[in-house]
Order: sequence, then C-alpha cells, then structure tokens
Amino acid sequence: MSDEQTVNPSRRHFVGSAVAVAGITIAPGVFLTRVAHAESASQAATEKNRWGMLIDSSKCATGCNDCVTACNKENGISGFNREKTDAQWIRKVTLKDKTTGYVQSLPLLCQHCKNPPCVDVCPTGASMKRADGIVLVDKHICIGCRYCMMACPFKARSFIHEVLEEQKAIAPRGKGTVESCTLCVHRVDANRAEVDPAKHKDPACVEACTTKEHRAMWFGDLNDENSEIRKQLKAHGGQQIRADLKLDTGVRYQGIN
Repeated sequence: MSDEQTVNPSRRHFVGSAVAVAGITIAPGVFLTRVAHAESASQAATEKNRWGMLIDSSKCATGCNDCVTACNKENGISGFNREKTDAQWIRKVTLKDKTTGYVQSLPLLCQHCKNPPCVDVCPTGASMKRADGIVLVDKHICIGCRYCMMACPFKARSFIHEVLEEQKAIAPRGKGTVESCTLCVHRVDANRAEVDPAKHKDPACVEACTTKEHRAMWFGDLNDENSEIRKQLKAHGGQQIRADLKLDTGVRYQGIN
C-alpha cells in the first residue's frame, strides 16, 4: 500500500455511515483535526527525512517510568489506575532470559514501521504512514474496527472506550477510535519550522530520559548521516524487535538479544 492514502466518494459515504454506527464521541470544544495538524504537516513532510528512535536497554533502569510519565503528561493521557483505564502510548516491559535468568527492562511503543501492517489492514485509510516515516491514525475516518490493533505485532495501539475530558489541542482524541505513539508529531513539525537547532525539542519520552541523565533514548533523522542517532547506530549498532517480519522499524534497540 502506498504512503499516500486516498478515499473515494463511495468510501466516504461508507465511512460517514460507519462513524454514526460506531458512536464516536468527541469531547466538547475539541475538533479532531487531521491527526493533530497532520493534514498540513504531511504536505510539508518529505521522504528526505525518516524519523526514528534508538533505545539502549542497558541504560534503561528497571522500575523507572520517566518516559511513560512524560508521554502521558505531554499528550493528556491519564494512564492506568484502578478507577479508569486510559490508553498507553509507551509502556515499560520486563524481559527475562529463562536460560540464564538475566532480566532487562525496556520501553515499548509504536515501532513506526516502514512497512506497517496496521496500514495494510485498515479498511478506511485511517491508519497511515507519512512520507517522513511517522505512522499515525486519522481519527476523522477511523471507524473503530480495531483491525490495526490485531495486526500490530507489538501491541502498541489502544482503543478508546470512554468519553475523554481535558484533552490537549496538540493531541486530540475521541471515543471509539484507535490511537498510538505519534513520536510527538506536533514537536517534529514545530522543529521543521524552527531555524535554530538549539530550540528543537525531542519527543517527550526522550526529553525526560535525557533530563534525568539516563540517556537511554535518542531521537532523530535516520536518513541524516550527521544526526546523533545515526552516529550511535554506526558506532554501536541497533536491532529491530521481530526483525524476521521484515517491517523495517523506525525504532531500534541496543542491548537486547
């Protein structure tokens, strides 16, 4: 399937009916603009860039949730608690080698695949990949079928079951739709318009990890040989989770077996 998704008139008619059936609810005062400004942003995004992330699991401390907390705060996600279950765009997982007993902790999020299975199975084109590699959901045409959730081998997507309040304009969300990590696309697009590199912002999770001086996460342009992420990959390498699926993930890991 091509990067650019198109929807013909008959499909729009189907989507309009399906949305009514799905009962998608948008909080008062919040309009689900095309994936947090992505309509205008995607016109500016080009294949010149491919945004990605590198995570060093050897520096990721067990019990540390700074990246998760920062993501929730940035995007208006309440997280998991006993009273209410919200989405989880990034989560910490613990891996244990049954042979040696070695335990390691690492963050898991949407892998922003070059060949995303979520996009392949979406019947409306709501799951899409921008030219710069960021995988997003257009919540205007998401009918909540959850095919993408079943197709994702990383369990990186969440379905919104409840009406959401106190949403943020940078990350509009709606009941009856699917969502996942956007690599803080609003920051990426703001960075592209910013002349001074010193003012560029990393995704919230990476920023938090750097601020706490864990330095287990890097974000940058995988196509830019001079970017820090490319330098790290060249010096220390990086692995894909489930490389056998040939998805060419935009998120790579160091220190995993």
